[in-house]
Amino acid sequence: MLTGFKSFILKGNVVDLAVAVVIGAAFGAVVTALVQSVLMPFVAGVVGSPNFDSFALVTLNGNDIRFGVLLTAIVNFLLVAGAIYFVVVVPMNHMIERRNRRLGIDPGVKEEAAEDPQIALLTEIRDSLQQRQH
Repeated sequence: MLTGFKSFILKGNVVDLAVAVVIGAAFGAVVTALVQSVLMPFVAGVVGSPNFDSFALVTLNGNDIRFGVLLTAIVNFLLVAGAIYFVVVVPMNHMIERRNRRLGIDPGVKEEAAEDPQIALLTEIRDSLQQRQH
């Protein structure tokens, strides 16, 4: 039982997943700090409020309907998505392009996928059967 557990834990994909979770958590902290400490104060400076929670507050039969909370969540999502795109995706794409140029890889040329041997065999059988029928 312990041998099976040991082999499970030592599989590459489990270790890779664990590393990804730890790095993802650390990266999440960086993105959160960027959004909360840089982007949201900038929005507050432009709009005059750090969030929109009190915006579009409607009271219906004594219950508060807070459209502003949804607006704040949407703005936060867009800021996080923008931060990830401009801080991670764009620089990564530039690095990949630079590497491909250095290695002489043309991104427009796709390598032909190797034909599956089973498909090749089935194609040969089909062709052989068609020849026998004629």
